[in-house]
Amino acid sequence: MDFQKYLDKVDVASDSIRMRLNCVPKIAVILGSGLSDIINHSDIIAVIPYSDIPGFPLTTVKGHAGQLAVISIGGVSVYVMQGRFHYYEGYDEYEVTFPIRVLAELGVETLLLTNSAGGIDLEMTPGMLMLITDHFSFYCPSPLRGPNLERFGTRFPDQTFIYTAEYVERLKSIADRLGIPYKTGVYAYMRGPQYETPAEINALRMMGASAVGMSTVPEAIVASHSGMKIAAISCISNLASGMSGQALTHQEVVETAASVAQNTIKLISAFVSELSK
Repeated sequence: MDFQKYLDKVDVASDSIRMRLNCVPKIAVILGSGLSDIINHSDIIAVIPYSDIPGFPLTTVKGHAGQLAVISIGGVSVYVMQGRFHYYEGYDEYEVTFPIRVLAELGVETLLLTNSAGGIDLEMTPGMLMLITDHFSFYCPSPLRGPNLERFGTRFPDQTFIYTAEYVERLKSIADRLGIPYKTGVYAYMRGPQYETPAEINALRMMGASAVGMSTVPEAIVASHSGMKIAAISCISNLASGMSGQALTHQEVVETAASVAQNTIKLISAFVSELSK
């Protein structure tokens, strides 16, 4: 891979976005399956299809709208990625995290990640939210592999505080105030697209994982490397393989995420509003 060409693509994409806007958002949100409705509850500043952004991949997953919106939440401008990219779609780790590099180049300082995940913690139920405190990246090809991109961060970035503790506490406080059911926990990344086997889920549970999914971790690694503060929320869309006695389907994931979208939207909106104070 030619990393200079990669950096040039980042510059072209960020310039293309910057030219369309008259605001400079410092916060970005990446939406998981079923959460695109958030822009209908906000003031829309701009909407840019991914196909109009040079170098952006195209999302192929149901429930991902495939566009970058800029919205106003409580007077704060926010980038909202309606759809993300996954390794299982055939994209490599650099393509999956390309938008994160673009957001960093645009000056984003805070990244809020959302996803749909399978619950591993025995106390979790579908529709509950999980605030991510840490992750397993064992199956994640490192998006930092290759020459270090010095303009973004150091060669060996620390991962001790990848999810900003202050943000986790703030999200907990907001959820308590709004009466939104949640737990905190560790998110385990798996490559997919196949769902995990019951044996894999049992192993992940023994290692301390609370939920499992196929996204978020590559983005968090690159965002952390780029100096962003990070918060992450999982919608527990189903019980993980072997826990319910039923086969898993993506339709279940999308439908459950959509059914609790209002709670997620309320939590995101209040979080963004508080950040501006």
